Amino acid sequence: MDNSEINQVTQEYGANEIQVLEGLEAVRKRPGMYISSTGPRGLHHLVYEIVDNAIDEALAGYCDKIEVDILPGEIIRVKDNGRGIPVGIQPKMGIPAVTVVFTVLHAGGKFGNGSYEFSGGLHGVGASVVNALSEWLEVKVSDGKNVYRQRYERGEIKSELEIIGETTKKGTEVLFKADKEIFTETDVYEFEVLETRLREQAFLNAGINIILTDKRNQEPITEHFCYKGGVMSFVEYIHKKRSLDVIHEDIIKFSGSFSDEEHVAYAEIALQYNESYNDLILSFANNMHTTDGGTHEEGFKRALTKVMNEYAKKFNLIKENEKALSGDDVREGLTAVISVKLKEAQFESQTKIKLGNTYIKYFIDKLVSEKLMVYLEENPATARAIIEKSLMASRAREAARKARDLARRKNAMDSASMPGKLADCQSKNPQETEIFIVEGDSAGGSAKGGRDRKIQAILPLWGKMLNVEKARLDRVYGNDKLMPVITALGCGIGEDFDISKLRYNRVIIMADADVDGSHIRTLLLTFFFRFMRPLIEQGHIYIAQPPLFRLTKNKTHIYAFSDSERDRIIEQLGGKCDIQRYKGLGEMDPEQLWETTMNPETRIMLKVEMEDAIAADEIFTILMGDKVEPRREFIEKNAKYAQNLDI
Repeated sequence: MDNSEINQVTQEYGANEIQVLEGLEAVRKRPGMYISSTGPRGLHHLVYEIVDNAIDEALAGYCDKIEVDILPGEIIRVKDNGRGIPVGIQPKMGIPAVTVVFTVLHAGGKFGNGSYEFSGGLHGVGASVVNALSEWLEVKVSDGKNVYRQRYERGEIKSELEIIGETTKKGTEVLFKADKEIFTETDVYEFEVLETRLREQAFLNAGINIILTDKRNQEPITEHFCYKGGVMSFVEYIHKKRSLDVIHEDIIKFSGSFSDEEHVAYAEIALQYNESYNDLILSFANNMHTTDGGTHEEGFKRALTKVMNEYAKKFNLIKENEKALSGDDVREGLTAVISVKLKEAQFESQTKIKLGNTYIKYFIDKLVSEKLMVYLEENPATARAIIEKSLMASRAREAARKARDLARRKNAMDSASMPGKLADCQSKNPQETEIFIVEGDSAGGSAKGGRDRKIQAILPLWGKMLNVEKARLDRVYGNDKLMPVITALGCGIGEDFDISKLRYNRVIIMADADVDGSHIRTLLLTFFFRFMRPLIEQGHIYIAQPPLFRLTKNKTHIYAFSDSERDRIIEQLGGKCDIQRYKGLGEMDPEQLWETTMNPETRIMLKVEMEDAIAADEIFTILMGDKVEPRREFIEKNAKYAQNLDI
């Protein structure tokens, strides 16, 4: 293209090129801005938005029952016994208020000061976004006298608001079917995913009844959630579900409120310590799970560390010349649920993953500082158990620091400073490089021979490594299986982790397709999750998929990655061929390993993603923890998925 052509294209950019998206068109054009994705995660988010509106009615004190049904045809129905969305004419728009709620962005009862004191749906886009992204949506409103109905298709009004009957009840019922033009999959509503979210809401709103029913099969499945204990029941449920032994029987719980001329807030906090080495802090603002924390978490963590140190020093559990407990020390083994409800909640985005209200930090700090200290002084046995666990964590952390410093000095004296078995790549540009962590020296030899030396590094490991789920940080440093991984990646672990120092863009786990290989993959994933979690969160961890079979006929080789694929290929080849079953990666020569597993143009890899950190944490605790029974139950329940996996 010469300069005249470039000028012509440039001149065409004018007023006519500026698009104005009207109504809900913007939502359909850029759905990811509102529901994060058009995959299963976004699909479930539609349900959450409608349920959250019903929860807001519960927060306001007008609703105590919410029913969620998954109907045949992947239709969702959400019904509540709240006040019902207003059906009168909205003065500014000149149409019924319910129509405004479902067809106009940033419209609803969440902006004024009268309808909702506390609300999660502050952006006023939930109902209209669900409407915009649905093939069709139907709303029914009962106002105590009449039942009203209106239908929409892809956000457009298809019928006027009409009276279809009389009633003495109040409430709102919403039916919708997700739009297959928007979503990559519209038939993947997972009962367990919705169950987890709705149970969470029942914990956060003590006494509310939430009923989830899956009516897609001949025998409906129903779960009923109602917890009088609120956040205390939440903590109890977490420990029971994960089979974690607690170090004190009672759950510590306190609440408080705050108000001034501008702000109104209420907080509930429950916490209990267990014998594990990991902490789990779940924070919520107006019933929204703030996965990235925010000011309420900051205030809690700050106060917790301060109170534990003050108590320990006051009762001589820490001597004057001893080092104070760190935040990591006092949080080891902690399970806590923080729920705040506030006016004008400030979230970072429509998906509400981080709370930003500054005053909440100081409110929570003051609340925890005062009430936790009183509790500890009134319950010295519990206080001593918590402090002793924190002191053990502190000593382990100090031992880890010494081991880390020793490892650093050792590396400094070693001119190579990299693990001896690491076959590094030539490129020093992390954006184009990748490292294969390979099971065994034999497979490592094949990988070294078959790799692209410019961008691919190979690190062979042998034997089973430390299960970090059952170990503190001090046991990681110096471990002959894990230290080579830490050194090769270059970004440190735990408090020292710095992802900007990561030496490879892709970290690929390559193990045999057998039980031992699966165990090694799980141990490595547990290590990355517990000590290098951002590697997973930011998409750097992959799992290689080597073939299981090599089928040969007339000197033509075809690889199969599963039993079912092998059978299909045999049928295609006429039923007769030579079949080689790979028992391990070491049986492949370098050319075969490159062709099937390492060549970026032809290989198959699984990217390890973590959509739900809480669920991931729970699974690692169950699978890699001390208790056998929950692990057996998990395997028995999910064995069918492993059998049906066809990759």
